[in-house]
Amino acid sequence: MGRYDYYPEYVSAAQKKAKAKKQLEKLKKKNPDLQPVLIVGNPIATTWWGKAWNKNLEIYADYTNRISRGRSYVRHGAVLDLKIETAVVRALVQGSGRKPYEIEINILPLSHEKWESILSLCNHKIDSLAELVEGKFPKELVEIFTLRGEGLFPTAQEIKFSCSCLDWAGMCKHVTAALYSIGARFDEDPTLFFKLRNIDFEVLLKKTIEQKMQSLLENADNKSSRVLDDKDVFELFGV
Repeated sequence: MGRYDYYPEYVSAAQKKAKAKKQLEKLKKKNPDLQPVLIVGNPIATTWWGKAWNKNLEIYADYTNRISRGRSYVRHGAVLDLKIETAVVRALVQGSGRKPYEIEINILPLSHEKWESILSLCNHKIDSLAELVEGKFPKELVEIFTLRGEGLFPTAQEIKFSCSCLDWAGMCKHVTAALYSIGARFDEDPTLFFKLRNIDFEVLLKKTIEQKMQSLLENADNKSSRVLDDKDVFELFGV
């Protein structure tokens, strides 16, 4: 058989899922703290933060040649473990080999200048913690957060990664599976986005509360039939 006559044996989606499930059960006996990414249905991410993360990946041409294979791996349950820490993600992804591959993704921190710019543009636009984590804020804030190269989401140049596989490509399918799985993890806990980007999301709320309190104080001399106690103030801001 010639060098270019070899084709890998076809493996069905069901077989891939079964292999990943078997490997996960085996690994969990030794490490019960594994956090697999399990997708129900076709969409990998369904919340605003998860979908925005994955959409951000897809706008960079550097990533387009591998993203379809990565999505397939996620849907087959091949991401056996994925943990998000400050500025770093570590994952185990089951490929064609016997053992899962180890992936590490490093995200450069948001620059101070960009963060200050976003803070100034967010004034008066976020009313509560629930609104922030659910992605339910004004359209102009969505545009600020997702603005290519200027928002909260990292550029391709701000994402560094490595994989223990032997794939010669700059970005292998195992890495893209992990990248997409980050979006799925944000579905479970959107605050992990801020942890990954090393952002104190409470600062956004603090800015809004400070400004609203200032507004209340400025109008304190105006006649009103209602007086807010401390409990009412916290409920007003969703804290």
